[in-house]
Formats: sequence, C-alpha cells, structure tokens
Amino acid sequence: MSAHAWRAAALAAASAALVLLARPTAVGAQPPPPPPDTRPARERAPVDLTGQWVSVITEDWRWRMVTPPVGDAASIPLNAAGRAATAAWDFDKDRRESGFCKAFGPPGLIRQPTRLRIDWQGADTLRMQFDAGNQTRLFYFTPQPGGERSLQGDSTANWFRQTQSRGVFAANTPAGGGSLQARTTNLTPGYLRPNGVPYSENATVKEFFNSFTSPEAGTWLIVTTVVSDPEYLTTDLIMSTQFKKETGRSRWNPHACDIAPPLVVRAANEEQR
Repeated sequence: MSAHAWRAAALAAASAALVLLARPTAVGAQPPPPPPDTRPARERAPVDLTGQWVSVITEDWRWRMVTPPVGDAASIPLNAAGRAATAAWDFDKDRRESGFCKAFGPPGLIRQPTRLRIDWQGADTLRMQFDAGNQTRLFYFTPQPGGERSLQGDSTANWFRQTQSRGVFAANTPAGGGSLQARTTNLTPGYLRPNGVPYSENATVKEFFNSFTSPEAGTWLIVTTVVSDPEYLTTDLIMSTQFKKETGRSRWNPHACDIAPPLVVRAANEEQR
C-alpha cells in the first residue's frame, strides 16, 4: 500500500471512530431519575433505628463521664469569645438559676452517658428519648411551621442512600442500607460540654445516624455530629458517638438535668507531692 493510500485509510478509520463515540448507545445512556417516593418516612426507611441503645464511651472519657475543670475546652475550636465564655462559667450560678439543662441540648446531650430510645411518633416523625436529662427530640420528615427557640430546637430529617456507579458505562445503582440525616436550628444557647463550653442560639447542628450489625459485636448506632456556630467557633466541631443496642428495657432510668461539680485542678507543686 502506498503512503497516500495508508494515510487515507487511517483518516477514514479515525472518522468512523469519532462517529461511534458521538453516537448515543444503549449501554452508555443513563436512565432517567426515578420518580420521588411519596410514601411516609416510616415506610420508606432504608434502615431500622428503633429500639433502646446505650452509649459506649471509649474515648473522651474525661470530658463525658465527669465535669471537666473550668476552662477546659481542649480539642474544641473556640474563638476568643468562646474561650472567654468558657473561662467565665459559674457552676454555682447555674445551680441557683436551674441552668444545668444547658448541657442537654442536641450537641451536648448526645455526648452524655445515656440510654436512648428511638421510636415513631406518627408516620413522618421519629422520636428520640434520652434518660439523661429526661429529654425528648423529634425529627420531622415533613415541613413544620417555625416556633419559639427551645433547648432541643427544630429538627428536620431525611433518609439518605448513597448511590454507586459500577463501571464507566454502567447505570448508578442504589447501595444497600442507608442512614438518617438531620439538621437542627432555632436553639436556645447551651453547652457543648457540661463545664460551660458554649454554643449560641445561632448554632446549626447536623447529625448523621448510621447503624451496622456484627455477629460478634451486636448492633451499633454511630452518630456523627457537626456543629457550626459563627459566634463561638472558628470552624465546624465534628464529634463521633457510639451506642450499642440493648435487648431489654429494664435499665431505662430517666433523670432530671444534673451536672456534677467540676474537677478542681490542683497546683503543680501539690501534684508532685
């Protein structure tokens, strides 16, 4: 074959390849998105979170099982106003003014040593009850009218299922299982930790509830909490909290908001004795 004929054949092959690439094919075409699922949230739940759970505290013990010393805000990204409010916290003042429940708003409540009961209060409202502080949170899957600010705020929720793409030309395929996502606003000011580390009424709390079951370890609930607060935080605070599912309900022990007196930091010379 002459050089001219070879070049002509190569150009023809390249043109044919471009035509094939530009032509839509059944393999590469993406299916239209499925219609919205209008069933009630309880019916379309991709994961069952109901039951009684107990917190498993394997980290941050000194900030969760006891009241830390005044001013201890280690690992929390406080700005100058947040550090000042933390240093100024007055345990006796909170006790006199019945202010202990400030530690039992959403970002502090989930970190308490507590038992948690999850059930449905209607087809589109998930209820979470905590025996610590005897608190109840409601998660609404349908729009709700805004009300006054409160300790637990207003929580909107949705189910989330991550899609997976199998190959370049494959359609997106729903993954198994799923998780609960929630966003809470309209809060009254409270504490990220029981020693007065603050969050403001402008805080937004996002939560992600995931569950898994292991034949050896049982069923677990993992809650990831993201707190945004332009008044007291320099960046988002992210916390992960673990619960294990209980088979019975006999250990449920609701009790009022309470905070133990904070630990007292001894002088360095006393610690060395």
